[in-house]
Amino acid sequence: MVSHSEENRPGFELFLLNEGAGEKKIAERAFTGMSNTSDFIILKEDHTIGNLLSEHFKQHPHVMMAGYKVAHPNVPEVMIRLQTDGTVTPREVFIDVCKQLIAQLAQLAQNFTREYELRRMATAGEQDNNAGGGSNGRP
Repeated sequence: MVSHSEENRPGFELFLLNEGAGEKKIAERAFTGMSNTSDFIILKEDHTIGNLLSEHFKQHPHVMMAGYKVAHPNVPEVMIRLQTDGTVTPREVFIDVCKQLIAQLAQLAQNFTREYELRRMATAGEQDNNAGGGSNGRP
C-alpha cells in the first residue's frame, strides 16, 4: 500500500524499494485454500512483470495453475498465485523460471548488441565508400 510519505515523492521513486524500512522485493505466502500453492507478492511492480512471469510459469511442466492480479493501479504491487503438481514447490518453480528469463534476456541483449555493431560497421563502410568520390568507391 502507498503511504502518505510515498504520495509526495516523485513518480519514479514509487518503484524504488525502501531498504531502510526493510522492504523486500518478493514475499511468499502459502495459500491454504489449494494444495501446493503459494502467493508471491512483488513490490514496486505492475502488469508488465506480472504478465511476463505468469505466462512463463504456465509453460513450466510442473505448474498446474498460474495467474496474477494488481489490486489497484495506484498501488505498485503484484500478487502472483502459483500452483504446482507437488513434485516441486512453487518457490522452486519461481526461481527456475526467473533464471530462464534472465538467460533469455541476456541472449537477447547479446544478439541486439551484435546486430547493432554490425549495422554500425556496415553504415560506416557505406559512408567511407560514398566519401571516396567514385561510383565504385575508388578516388
